[in-house]
Amino acid sequence: MNGTTTESITESARDVVIVGSGVSGLSAAVYAARADLDPLVLEGPEPGGQLTLTTEVENYLGFPEGVGGMELLQRGKEQAERFGATFERATVESAHLEDRPFALELSTGDAIETRALIVATGASARWVGAENEDELMGYGLSTCATCDGAFHRGDDVLVIGGGDSAMEEALFLARFAESVTVVHRRDELRASDIMARRARDHEKISFRWNAELLEIHGSRDDGVTGATLVSHPDGYPKDRYQDGDGVDLETVEIGGIFYGVGHVPNTDFLVDTPVPLDDEGHLLTETGMTTKTAVEGVFGAGDVMDPDYRQAVTAAGTGSMAALDAETWLDELEATADFDAPLEAV
Repeated sequence: MNGTTTESITESARDVVIVGSGVSGLSAAVYAARADLDPLVLEGPEPGGQLTLTTEVENYLGFPEGVGGMELLQRGKEQAERFGATFERATVESAHLEDRPFALELSTGDAIETRALIVATGASARWVGAENEDELMGYGLSTCATCDGAFHRGDDVLVIGGGDSAMEEALFLARFAESVTVVHRRDELRASDIMARRARDHEKISFRWNAELLEIHGSRDDGVTGATLVSHPDGYPKDRYQDGDGVDLETVEIGGIFYGVGHVPNTDFLVDTPVPLDDEGHLLTETGMTTKTAVEGVFGAGDVMDPDYRQAVTAAGTGSMAALDAETWLDELEATADFDAPLEAV
């Protein structure tokens, strides 16, 4: 552990470490700090999570006029700090969860120990590598129709993808948009039969088969104004375009683009630990209304354990739940004087 002894770490072991600084992590930090648990929040290299990609949040309770994603996160951090939470810019490189206190090795080279761990690392949306996506993400380009679909009333929009996520995005957007075109690199959907049928039967939804998004047009001032699509009758046209194979290029005028190619839970540091993950990498919590995992003292919050809702308000809710669950668990542990006992002895 980079020269740090177990003895020196244990003396300064924290009650709670929260990994992640999105809405769920900040909510957990507020509740844990108010409970005098002196939480440490590990922010990661890009604090704030997916909400930093949203320019305006209109569906978060208490902000009838909407609030900027960054502003909401900054307010949450200030609120947590007010109650005593501390923050450190670091990621967890490896987690040792077989014994208690848990040991975490950080990207800074430091090692810390904690009695309770709240995992709020979120899930990263997959991007497709189109030109200008970095510049226009959050400015007409989005990874969440539920979050941003209402901004595109009357627009013609594209949905990129062919699985259930893309069909869900397309069906939701059809409530607001003038038209929705699903762009898929093959001529067959990966979506379930029922989701594919619903999308195909919808009068506002059409499909561009064997096509991919090559370039996004627009600016942060004007938003997304158009796109360049590449197509080939045999599919996977981007690969053929890069190889110099014959492809067709087309420029379309649209008012928005939504990526529906799925999310990747940020759980790499848990892969070799006792904490169970599902096939896609989401952290699994116990059955029922709880954030507890199969490892006592480890709790999940937000998109890292929620593949279904992925909303700021639900993330905040599970963050508060995780802190309350951790507080109750620590109280019970303290009552039995088992703070630093091996896990198998509890």
